[in-house]
Amino acid sequence: MGIGATAGVAAVGGIALSANASDSKTSSSSSDALVFDPDAYTKLTKTITDTEGTEHKVVYHFWKAITYVAKPVDATYQSLIVSAPVEIDGKAVDASNAPILFANSVGGYLPASVATATEVGGGGSAMGGGAAPSGAPSASASTSASASAPGANGNTNATGGATSSNQLLALAAGYVVIEPGARGRTLKNSGGEYYGTAPAAIVDLKAAVRYVKSNKGRIPGNVERIVSAGTSAGGALSSLLGASGDSPVYDKYLKEIGAADASDAIFATGAWCPITDLEHADGAYEWNWGANDLSTGKLVDQTVSKALQAQFAEYQAGLKLRGLGGFGPLSARNLDEYMVEQYLQPSAATYLAALSDSARETYLKANTFITWSDGKATFTWADFLTHVGARKKDTPAFDAFDLSAGENNEFGAGTTLARHFTAYGAKNDSTGLSSKRVASDIPAKLDLMNPMHHLVAKVNPNRSKHWWIRLGTKDSDTSLTVAANLAARLDNLGDDVNHLYYWDEGHGANTDPGDFITWIAQVTGHKAKRAK
Repeated sequence: MGIGATAGVAAVGGIALSANASDSKTSSSSSDALVFDPDAYTKLTKTITDTEGTEHKVVYHFWKAITYVAKPVDATYQSLIVSAPVEIDGKAVDASNAPILFANSVGGYLPASVATATEVGGGGSAMGGGAAPSGAPSASASTSASASAPGANGNTNATGGATSSNQLLALAAGYVVIEPGARGRTLKNSGGEYYGTAPAAIVDLKAAVRYVKSNKGRIPGNVERIVSAGTSAGGALSSLLGASGDSPVYDKYLKEIGAADASDAIFATGAWCPITDLEHADGAYEWNWGANDLSTGKLVDQTVSKALQAQFAEYQAGLKLRGLGGFGPLSARNLDEYMVEQYLQPSAATYLAALSDSARETYLKANTFITWSDGKATFTWADFLTHVGARKKDTPAFDAFDLSAGENNEFGAGTTLARHFTAYGAKNDSTGLSSKRVASDIPAKLDLMNPMHHLVAKVNPNRSKHWWIRLGTKDSDTSLTVAANLAARLDNLGDDVNHLYYWDEGHGANTDPGDFITWIAQVTGHKAKRAK
């Protein structure tokens, strides 16, 4: 959500703020479109309240939307904004070597724009949590996000909300905040061709990172300490950005849009409820939520659910993962035990321990499936599923037989709005398609969009080595195993993984943003002032 640079008070991501603008500087001309102009900023002041309720007056330099590629398809989306603190609570701040929070606001794989942003946190995803993209698209684009497109009504929950508080707290901590826009699945030109479907969004984010790195010494912040952040589809893209750094499989796409000749590897990754591993997401979803009714009280087609569960079991075995905490090999047979022991019971215990005695007693009386003893919560997987209740999505959850899911639109191409991206979805298509197979270009596009491809099929040595992964325990927009498998693979590779689940929280939750900001300081070695 963007707040105009005028005096006033609003609330963003649970953080109260006020803002005013002053001291505008004009941009100097440059013969090179990809050279950052350090003098083209506006000086702004914002009061940010941290997670402990303390207000911080932050004076910062703000650079309005800058196109980050030389040959943009649509500059409305292929632009970024930069915010760098210069004074916090009356004390001068030198952010020249500060970590860079690279926060995307993508939700639902929809387009995200910063074209009209006037301050930090001003980016937004179409139909999502944040300001809808505005400003006229390029001449080639006659249509932007459409409410009639698949998934636009929430099939893939488009939130992006977690990054808002991250951005403000990061600025108050003395970090540089860079917010990139990106093309999304609903964009199409005057000829009816979709130009924001896979792999456009990840290509754009990589191009934005390349722009930042190519401007080392000109753009504020330490370009070798870029920390990505995103939620939902934005969390998927953030994890993909971290996993696929400098992978050559994107080179032709980056060249097409005139990306800077620089690295796109990032230092650390933050991902909230990532909607990813899409080609295996249907099976994972049924393994997790197959026994849960829909909100209508109806049980989903169990023949389909069981077929997808069987596919997931085969996939899980093939990953050959070992669980965190010395759990041992993971399989579809013991994954429920692992989820309960490693994540769910600790999550419930943290939640309960933070309650007052009376509130805890009330909660436990209402949730008798939990046994509470000596600060530990114990329960079964089956009881947990009953506690969560209705699942959000029908089956298949992602590659819908009728092509209605947002992910079907994400793999659209040319003038085709939506396509199947799994063999099972194509085989059981209900729309009357003549072919019951996925298109020949789909496998390569799936690799381009899945972080697991860069961590399992081909282990990328240039990936992020520090990971912050979060998910709500009541988030049935995806399977809880998607994040768990990602975390396990990263841990098995020796990476630093900070992964936990928020008890009783749904999609898009971010209940410990202050801890994330502190974590950035810890992994980057940054010693300057930071938000609590």
